[in-house]
Amino acid sequence: MKIEGIPYRTIWLKTDEPGCIQVIDQRYLPHQFIVEDLRTVEDVCYAIQDMHVRGAPLIGSTAAYGMYLAALHASEQDANVYSRMQATANQLKATRPTAVNLAYAVDRILAALQPEDSRESCVAKCRQLADEITEENVVQCKKIGEYGLALIETIARQKAPGQPVHILTHCNAGWLACIDYGTATAPIYAAHEAGIPVHVWVDETRPRNQGANITAFELLHAGVPHTVIADNTGGHLMQHGMVDMVIVGSDRTTRRGDVANKIGTYLKALAAKDNNVPFYVALPISSFDFSIADGLQEIPIEKRSEDEVKFIQAWSGEQWHQAALTPKDSPAANYAFDVTPARLVSGLITELGICQADEAAISRLLAFE
Repeated sequence: MKIEGIPYRTIWLKTDEPGCIQVIDQRYLPHQFIVEDLRTVEDVCYAIQDMHVRGAPLIGSTAAYGMYLAALHASEQDANVYSRMQATANQLKATRPTAVNLAYAVDRILAALQPEDSRESCVAKCRQLADEITEENVVQCKKIGEYGLALIETIARQKAPGQPVHILTHCNAGWLACIDYGTATAPIYAAHEAGIPVHVWVDETRPRNQGANITAFELLHAGVPHTVIADNTGGHLMQHGMVDMVIVGSDRTTRRGDVANKIGTYLKALAAKDNNVPFYVALPISSFDFSIADGLQEIPIEKRSEDEVKFIQAWSGEQWHQAALTPKDSPAANYAFDVTPARLVSGLITELGICQADEAAISRLLAFE
């Protein structure tokens, strides 16, 4: 994607410093565009935990490069580099428990390492796999866009000439969350590039406002018409025929099609079901967790600091300020995700195609991988 005409991905190795991972620090968008340097595993863990980087695919890629940094900084005299890598894997996986891509990337790298590997061998393997995982994310998202485009085209054909397809999103599942293209936004970008009129309703997505800050920032720079709305507005829009489809991302999807995504997604799915609005989930195969079936009972839901609910970060035009929203002594609960049951999902848009959200359909889709 391009910012001010300059193409960017959301993670890359610094050109003249292979021991430095560079990321776009999403905390400061849309008002400041800041590139952060990550040079240690601790830097990577903090960036993931504190949401400098966020979005399941990007978290996975960042963790993969964290494994690379761990190998790079292992001592030549370290008697067991493999043990260090195992410890790093556990450290990284503990940062955020819900998004399955993180564990997928770390475990994929760890599985490629052998106890007898030298430091040099570990470095080479980790670098190669981190690069592969990152490139795979980009290719997968582009394919998700191609498959999702067909859904938007179908709706567009049913509308009067020149009338846009109105799409509602929740949170941010765009290029900033996925290195490039995005998952939920990939079909939108594909439709826009194909000349299909689209308009996006952008949920603000409290408490961290990823929609208002990040999705709106992306769409603005891509030239896609959009409107930011309060989180509770979606149901009203659907009741009045102002939403043609909903597309969201996924942090973890079970083998039966239950979807964990940013808190508030479930409520959008209920409203969509009640108003006969198609509700689609866009995700790469790496966001499936085939080890679990019942999302409500088995997906771990991250609880974050109550301060994210009680305070808001605001930009004055010159500097950042933190403002209180609640009474000082009122407690707050901050569940980061919720689970949308498969029965509320119209379809899953993946890099392999679109399927129903049920175990049999998902298995058939994977049979062609």
